[in-house]
Amino acid sequence: MLTSVDTDLIRVLADPLRLRIVTLLAEETLCTTHLVEETGARQTNLSNHLRVLREAGVVETEPCGRYTYYKLRPDVIASVADRFADLAESARTAAGNKRACP
Repeated sequence: MLTSVDTDLIRVLADPLRLRIVTLLAEETLCTTHLVEETGARQTNLSNHLRVLREAGVVETEPCGRYTYYKLRPDVIASVADRFADLAESARTAAGNKRACP
């Protein structure tokens, strides 16, 4: 069963721009300027999405002079993937189970 933490994290990752950011950060650590260039999003919009990802624990920041770099936390992504893998395994196991109607 998914916990409220799991469902909150899934909601955070369900946004298309946030998923794009996560995908980019899976490849390399990037600053806001790089993310604006890669996504085409406005800086203020991007900053709001990065805040949501940071507050959810999906990314962490690394100050570098006047720039802030963002790095993906793979352990968080792995925990979500593990939950879905568990659900898939339960579905495989229960494939033959069928509750009779009253």
